Amino acid sequence: MRASGRSRGSGQCVYAHNDRGLSPRELLSHLFACGPVFRMTDSIPITRRNVSPERADGIRARLRGAETLTDQPDASRIAVTSDAASLFALLSDPAVHTPIYTLPRPLTEASTVAFIQQHLEEREAGTGLLFVRAADDGRVLGYSDVQVWPDLAAGELGGALHPSQHAKGQGTCGAIASFNWMFEALDLDLLCETASLENIPTQRMLDGLGFARMGEIESVRPDGTSRRSLVWEMTREDWRARHGGGQKRS
Repeated sequence: MRASGRSRGSGQCVYAHNDRGLSPRELLSHLFACGPVFRMTDSIPITRRNVSPERADGIRARLRGAETLTDQPDASRIAVTSDAASLFALLSDPAVHTPIYTLPRPLTEASTVAFIQQHLEEREAGTGLLFVRAADDGRVLGYSDVQVWPDLAAGELGGALHPSQHAKGQGTCGAIASFNWMFEALDLDLLCETASLENIPTQRMLDGLGFARMGEIESVRPDGTSRRSLVWEMTREDWRARHGGGQKRS
């Protein structure tokens, strides 16, 4: 990892290097894409602070018990394999899938089924969640992809909305609610986010929410191609100071 060399206090952070091999998600993505295995050249999160095994187990249990993303009445729900056709219809739009490097390649309805199944397995393992936002007619208008590193009490949120939803201001509002939910409902200490160098709207949103820029990494897609990505991080303490809310964990 290209460390900045900055420290946030004695014992609080170390910087990730490219020696961790494939994560379970990267390996599953390879298997579903039926392509060659490529080793990640960089990794996230950048700031790493291990928590106790008991704390990590508690985080895994929270993921296993998650049914919706946030407690709001219109919250997105866990994706199931019967959502594959509607989710594929959303993801087939180049305006949706082009900026996202974690989607299966090639993107087909079959690989979308595998993508959902992968996340259901991650849910059981306590390391990942996939949510969909469905309209009354069954169309999927958005999805959220949660990845968690329980041993670090850290997580990442990805996803996209149907272009028709952008003008309604749901992107930033939904992100704020989702970030708050991840900190409080999943008991995370750190969120790490990435965006391509060309994804200006996401860059502006993360900067505006107060996420700290941490440099760049090389992001590897399931088909082995790569892109440069900017990285941001936010601690739970900084989030609460900026955006309020939250209860101290028991």
